[in-house]
Amino acid sequence: MAAPSDEQSATTTPASDRRERVALALVVYAVLLAQTLVYPGVDLLTAEFGGRGVAGPTLFLAVEFAAFALFAGPWGTLSDRLGERRRLVAVAAGGGAAGYLALAAVAGGGPSFLAALLLRGIQGAMTVGALSLAISALADRSGGNGRNMGVAGIAIGLGTATGAPLGGQLFEIGATVPLYAAAGLLGIAAAGSLAIPDRPPAPTRATGDGPTADAATDAAAGDDGSHPDHGGLTALLSGLRDRRELAVPYAFAFADRLVAGFFALVGTLYFREAFGLGPGATGLLLAAFFAPFALLQYPFGLLSDRIGRVVPIGAGSAVFGLAVIAVGFAPSVPAVAATMVVVGVLGALMAPATLALVVDLGGEDGRGAAVAGFNAAGSLGFLAGSLVGGAVAAEFGFAAAFVVAGGSEFLLAVATLPALVRLGRRSGRTAVFSGGD
Repeated sequence: MAAPSDEQSATTTPASDRRERVALALVVYAVLLAQTLVYPGVDLLTAEFGGRGVAGPTLFLAVEFAAFALFAGPWGTLSDRLGERRRLVAVAAGGGAAGYLALAAVAGGGPSFLAALLLRGIQGAMTVGALSLAISALADRSGGNGRNMGVAGIAIGLGTATGAPLGGQLFEIGATVPLYAAAGLLGIAAAGSLAIPDRPPAPTRATGDGPTADAATDAAAGDDGSHPDHGGLTALLSGLRDRRELAVPYAFAFADRLVAGFFALVGTLYFREAFGLGPGATGLLLAAFFAPFALLQYPFGLLSDRIGRVVPIGAGSAVFGLAVIAVGFAPSVPAVAATMVVVGVLGALMAPATLALVVDLGGEDGRGAAVAGFNAAGSLGFLAGSLVGGAVAAEFGFAAAFVVAGGSEFLLAVATLPALVRLGRRSGRTAVFSGGD
């Protein structure tokens, strides 16, 4: 890891930590808001590129999250090695903004749908760097992993909560308007990130023949020195090899984001088809989930610092899966909205605890790579939710798709409970019933 920067070595105070925490949360918020603007009318947008039916929206969403999975690892590894976040966040957010502008420029024109998918992949590869490294920078702050990841959760939740209804209204103006808005938001995030000091852990080199902090960082990133930087998926697998216990929260990240990917595509199409809703109304219905999901993450993150990670993750995920199934069988729009609120509350309970567990297990020198692995696992889940959900809905109908999405979350919670409890028996923040310090 590179030597600490001047900003990193500066003395911090609780007030400065709060300011930096808020600033980083705003960066995360801007990235998620930009990302979710396209969800309520993704079928209308892909039609502008020549994508038709269920396949067009499915591929458009899937390509971005395939890029997320492939490139989250390299961003995290590079950040840990350089010992800085802010410049990389600015570069990644700026690249994401350029990607959205390029998509808007080719919409309705001559380029094929495959060309639009290529641009979408480049945009996703850049956007995930801004998201993952901003979350890693939040984890660098003092105050407890549950608190910091709760702040990240609020930013993520508020971004998606406001992105869905705002995106629906922008689609009412024009199919490409959300793309221009997303580019502007990422441009703001790029500029704002440069004002936030870097505070990654300072390297502590051992004397003699002992290991160095750089070696610990390389191990966390899955780099044994025999080859150059890994791709995202290779880094994820290498990280699991060195820290096998990360497989538990990564599995939950996969399942949680599978449900998110399912709602982004299948849920949107279901609400439009089953209840005859337009993009604006669909965005409001999605917000019934995202609003409580956003507002409750910070208090639930603090709760996980006090009672541990096991109960919020294990119990929350099991009931969450059942609630997702219930959405698909709700008979009316008000009933769907009420059930979506329940899903949002349960999602807020488990999300910050899961991410905080990743930070707990990643260690100071490897948290950038650990968070990157979390994002890669989640991106694979989102990809699976879009592809599998779309395929099941097309072949067997929407009800079956809801059962598959919610049932996978429930079964995962049951199957991994013994491993989760074993992690919970450790001392510190992963304790089952005691947060500890």
